[in-house]
Amino acid sequence: MKYVLNFFKGLMIAVVVICISFYMVTQLFNTTEREESVVIDDRPSVEEFIGEIAETARDLGADNDLYASVMIAQAILESEHGQSGLGSAPNYNLFGMKGSYQNNSVTLETTEDDGSGNLSTIMADFRKYPSYEASMQDYVKLMRNGVSWNKDFYAGVFKSNTTTYTDATKFLTGSYATDSAYNEKLNTLIAKYDLQQYDSPVKDKKTITVADGDSLMKIAEAYNVKVTSLKQWNQLRTERLEAGQQLNIYHY
Repeated sequence: MKYVLNFFKGLMIAVVVICISFYMVTQLFNTTEREESVVIDDRPSVEEFIGEIAETARDLGADNDLYASVMIAQAILESEHGQSGLGSAPNYNLFGMKGSYQNNSVTLETTEDDGSGNLSTIMADFRKYPSYEASMQDYVKLMRNGVSWNKDFYAGVFKSNTTTYTDATKFLTGSYATDSAYNEKLNTLIAKYDLQQYDSPVKDKKTITVADGDSLMKIAEAYNVKVTSLKQWNQLRTERLEAGQQLNIYHY
């Protein structure tokens, strides 16, 4: 009898060990499957987006007495650097401008601030553009021509009427956007991505070839520029470089 009990006891232990082993193996395969199914975020970086619109903003700003830095910062903020439903294709509305453009519009949900930080959600019609450039040109038209009841409504953003870009972002708060912290958000973006560089003309441009062992930090230090600027000028999604790759470098 004792032998039979020991036999069944051993059998039960063996079964438990087999079950535990099987569970561990299945977990290992499940983990592998989960790791293989990880989705890599291949959306453009903020710097890549800036590089796509910066030179257009520089030209429009210079020709229309506007801060290109403010224009770019607004585009980043309003369109989530071109990734929002309104800012991306096929709408290309970088500045959250309402209404219609050449009879084209799209209806979307939006959040409004009453000026005191209280938020509410509404549906509104927004302008639909054929390209980012068209969106930027329309924005400049609004800044320069104002609104139907006051053609000088946005005169407070002109370079000639301000001392620095911070005067322009302050004016836009409450006039262009209902967000009570609008200027703070724009100022943060301008400082973080060194957007003031686009308020001045390019003095010098050169193209270099990446050598073995080069990194963006090493190149930035060698040419006295910022890593974020290198990424913008060359529309880089990551900081990874390859030997033989060519990079543009600007000085202002």
